[in-house]
Amino acid sequence: MLKHVTSRSLIGLSLLMMCLPVSAAKLAIVIDDFGYRSKEDNQILALPAAVSIAILPNSPHGREVAEKAHQQGRDILIHMPMKPLSKQPLEKDTLAPSMSAEEIDRIIKNAINRVPYAKGMNNHMGSEMTSSLSGMQNVMRSLSQSNLFFLDSVTIGNTQAGNAANEYGVATLRRNIFIDNHQSEEETRTQLNKAVAYARKHGSAVAIGHPHPSTVRALQRYLPQLPSDIELVAISSLLSPQTVTKQPATSLRMLSEEAQKATESSKVEHSAKKEEQPQHSSEAAIEPKKDDLIPEKLGECEFEISNTKLQGIDLMMFVVEKIYNDETLRQYIK
Repeated sequence: MLKHVTSRSLIGLSLLMMCLPVSAAKLAIVIDDFGYRSKEDNQILALPAAVSIAILPNSPHGREVAEKAHQQGRDILIHMPMKPLSKQPLEKDTLAPSMSAEEIDRIIKNAINRVPYAKGMNNHMGSEMTSSLSGMQNVMRSLSQSNLFFLDSVTIGNTQAGNAANEYGVATLRRNIFIDNHQSEEETRTQLNKAVAYARKHGSAVAIGHPHPSTVRALQRYLPQLPSDIELVAISSLLSPQTVTKQPATSLRMLSEEAQKATESSKVEHSAKKEEQPQHSSEAAIEPKKDDLIPEKLGECEFEISNTKLQGIDLMMFVVEKIYNDETLRQYIK
């Protein structure tokens, strides 16, 4: 027999846990290199609209793809070519650290004009550029004038994109998983599973892929079977602050009548003091009084726990049920 001493705070917490919805982890998938492969591009555009696309600004079909994606309500990014450390063929207007701020701004504005409806930008290659603080400062200075966010593809560990973005107030996100470094359907499915696991652990994940035929096939088969606790979302939705569920004001009334009267009196007094104080642009957090943090003992609830070990939410739900069914404690739940 387990004897459980119940406090007002525990009852409130327990019932609140019952009322709160379980939030799904969020998975954002961005497919890069759009604008060159019409067949694969159109196959990606046939996937759910939550799959975002990144368009190379000087690609032959970039504007056409942007128009179609916009009609679908799909998030569009500018896939901006940036100079890598390795020597390889470069796209036209590839950004480099040696460029002046004016030249970088001109190239970015031209890219914005070529990729209509873009909400953000991410880097195509770019290890040398993104590891240059001065170079990324010039990028972020330009983006701050266009209200675009930046998705760092994280092609190098010491990327300076985040530091530069913070300096200029540009919203940023980071890639967590590449899904097709090796072009095989099996590899892409493995990486998608890793992205799902990352989202479950951290609440969200950003996965980046490319319009390879193997990637298209993997997404076509994987996305319809996405686990129920994973929500496929547009990349821009991860920029918004998470919605905080507030406690119901009237549905869980745990206080005694004396406590309720004291609370109402305190609200009136606080309201009167607030009117006397000057208004500020930002609100300071109100520190709870130390006495308010001491739970008040309401009673004891005795119940038996079976030999089966309960953990996590199962244990919480078991305790809540026992508290709710205890007649001694029920009087505090109105």
